[in-house]
Amino acid sequence: WIYRGDDLHPYTVYDYTPTHKRDGPVEFLGQYEGYLCADAYGGYDGIYLGSEGKVVEVLCWAHARRKHFDAQDSDLPRATVALAYIRRLYQVERQAKELFAKQADGPEARSLSAIRLELRQEQSRPVLKEFEAWMRQQTSGVATDGSPLPAGPVLPKSPLGMAISYCLNNWPALLRYTADGNLDVDNNLAEQGLRGPVMGRRNYTFFGSDNGGRTAAVLYSLIASAKRHGLDPFVYLRDVLARISDHPSNKLHELLPDHWKLAHTAP
Repeated sequence: WIYRGDDLHPYTVYDYTPTHKRDGPVEFLGQYEGYLCADAYGGYDGIYLGSEGKVVEVLCWAHARRKHFDAQDSDLPRATVALAYIRRLYQVERQAKELFAKQADGPEARSLSAIRLELRQEQSRPVLKEFEAWMRQQTSGVATDGSPLPAGPVLPKSPLGMAISYCLNNWPALLRYTADGNLDVDNNLAEQGLRGPVMGRRNYTFFGSDNGGRTAAVLYSLIASAKRHGLDPFVYLRDVLARISDHPSNKLHELLPDHWKLAHTAP
C-alpha cells in the first residue's frame, strides 16, 4: 500500500500487509480525518462508512478515464466523446499550474490551491454538468433533475456502459475535488510511486517473510520521501543512520527528510 500526504504532510509512506484485504488501510489510517483520494476499490467503503463522515471519499479521475479509454475498442465514437470531456477537465488543471508558475513573486501572488479552486468552479463544474447529462442520455435511467429517461443506445453491460455506470454511481466522489483547491484531480502520483516496488517485486520475486516485507516498506518510505524533497537518498540515509543511535528519541522528527533538508541548507 502507498499513502501520499499533501503539501502540509509531505511524506510518501509504504505499508506492507500479507493480503489485499481492507484491514490493511483500516489499521494504517486509524483515527485519520480528512480527504482520501483513491480508486473505487470496495475495501475502502468500510473506511468511509465507519468514519461517520470524518474520512471523505475523493475518487480519482485517472481511474474513471481509464475505463472510458478501454471502451474505445467496442464503441469508439462515444468513448471518444467521453474522453474529450475528461480532457477538458485536465486542461483546466494545466491552466491552473501555468497561471501559478507565471505569477510574479510578491504579497499578491496567489497559491496554486486558490487558483485551482477558482478555475474549477468557473470552468470544470460546467463541463462536469454537461458530461453527466451526456452520460445519462447514453444509458437508461434518470436525468439530473430526477425525471425518467428512455433507454439510451449504450447497453449497461457493454464496456462503455460499465464505464458510465462507474462514473454515475460514484458521481459525488468524482465531483468532490472541485470543492477544494488542495485536492488533486487524480492520485497518479501515488500510482507512479508503486512502480518501483512492483518492478522490484518482479525482479527479486520474494521478500522472504512478512518481516522482510515490513522492512522493505520502511526503506521504500524513507527513500521515496527523500526523493520527494529533492534529496539524494544515499547522502540522506548515510547521515541519518550514522547519527540516529545518539539522537534524542523525543526529537526523531528532526531526522525526517523535510526537517533534515532545512537543517542542511540553512545559511
